[in-house]
Formats: sequence, structure tokens, C-alpha cells
Amino acid sequence: MEKVSIKAYAARHKLSIFNVVKMTKSGQLPIETVQVNGKDIVYILIDKDVENEVEKSIVREENKVPYSLRKENERLKKEIEKLKEEIVALKNRV
Repeated sequence: MEKVSIKAYAARHKLSIFNVVKMTKSGQLPIETVQVNGKDIVYILIDKDVENEVEKSIVREENKVPYSLRKENERLKKEIEKLKEEIVALKNRV
């Protein structure tokens, strides 16, 4: 078993420190608390079995649907046109 700090674990798996802390609080990652100079330092215990489970739960960027700014821009332009039409219709009512 290897001991790694929260920051090092986050860097190794390309996660935010906040997400690693959440994983430790929820019990997904085994931890060990050590007192150094009066401060509690949390170390994550790395084991192959635990690492395999964590790797399965992490959603990577390549698994996500590609995002197209052009398509999103077109969709927003259509929505703006609909809103302009609604504004004109409401002005004609009043």
C-alpha cells in the first residue's frame, strides 16, 4: 500500500481537490489521518483493488458527447428569433 496526499492523488487522476475530498468523505477512498506539527494531514491509501473501482467511477472527457459551439450558437439564435416574435405579438395585444 502506498500513501499519497489529497493534492497528489488529485493530480495523478486529473481530478479537482474538491472531488477527491468528497470521495474520501463518502468512503470511496480509504484514508489515514496523521498528525504532523499539530496538524491533521489526510493521506489516501492506494491499493490496486480500490484504484480499479475508482477508475470505473471516474467519467473521463473522451466519454462525453462532443460539444459544438456552432450548433449551440445556431440554437440560441433561433430561440432569440422566437422571443422577438413573442415580444411583437405581446406589443400588438396591448
